[in-house]
Amino acid sequence: MTTPTLSRTREDRVLAGVVGGIARRFDWNPTVVRALFVVVSVVSAAFPGIFVYLLLWLLMPEGEG
Repeated sequence: MTTPTLSRTREDRVLAGVVGGIARRFDWNPTVVRALFVVVSVVSAAFPGIFVYLLLWLLMPEGEG
């Protein structure tokens, strides 16, 4: 069994597949990861969620499937 690489997902995507790819890589529930990302982005002024998401969108390769 191989660990999936960190890449954007095509199947479990809402916007660009960034959070779905992170959830797939660590075998987490994508809905929970999305909710945590939104909560941390809104609550913390030190975590610029939109900027981080856009940066990951540019840097993470798109997965095959």
